[in-house]
Amino acid sequence: MSAALDKAVQALVQDAAERAIRPRFQSLGTGEIITKAEDDLVTIADRESEAILSEGLAKLLPTAAIVGEESAFADPALMERLGDALCWIVDPLDGTNNFAQGKPPFGILVALSENGEAVSGWIYDVLTGRFCSAHRGKGAWIDGDRVSARVTGQEPPVAGISMLFMDGDKRAAMKRHIAPHYSLVDIPRCAAEQYPRLVTGVNDCTVFERTLPWDHAAGALFVNEAGGRVARLDGSDYRVDEDRTGLIGAATPQMWIELAARLRQL
Repeated sequence: MSAALDKAVQALVQDAAERAIRPRFQSLGTGEIITKAEDDLVTIADRESEAILSEGLAKLLPTAAIVGEESAFADPALMERLGDALCWIVDPLDGTNNFAQGKPPFGILVALSENGEAVSGWIYDVLTGRFCSAHRGKGAWIDGDRVSARVTGQEPPVAGISMLFMDGDKRAAMKRHIAPHYSLVDIPRCAAEQYPRLVTGVNDCTVFERTLPWDHAAGALFVNEAGGRVARLDGSDYRVDEDRTGLIGAATPQMWIELAARLRQL
């Protein structure tokens, strides 16, 4: 079942990418970029990709709810479906700000949840074609090869910490008490890139403040199934039906423990 679902989802995200996203990369018109909120954009590619994905996913599992980023923005009541027995969770174009500026990375994120818990997840890099998949209790794969998370081997560990949605005090505290223990690198502003970095040895750990389900359901599952650790500050698992902030990711459980301990002291 997992292999068949991977194949079906891969074909679907590739189709959305080829029809809605790639043709518009570096060729968006001014009227095709819309500001939803401060520092939050949507493009015609986001909307068309979501329409394609939603139609295809509905055919794969007709009984599952579908919660896409853009449809939920238009109708916030859809968020109540995240706890359904089955629910598709879709980010049709993750890294929209990058895409709108004509630069990578950006990708597509799809997850399937059961009663609020992600059980399958897929991450597709539109430009490179990298396809990551994970299934609860069954492991994680990149382009069909099973993978295990690996560390960078650098000291201090490499951390990509997203401070974009933190308030000023928290951002300052993070810089004073957390940054000195890590080698900080720029975040890609794209969860479809940030999560694979924890598995492929590019980054050792990361911190997210905003944790919307379409950004994190697939990636958190992928890292955990690869042997890393993604969880809330209190150690609880990420659930798609919880409206909470703060999430820690690391290439190893021990690195997660060390970073979580420092964050609790803020």
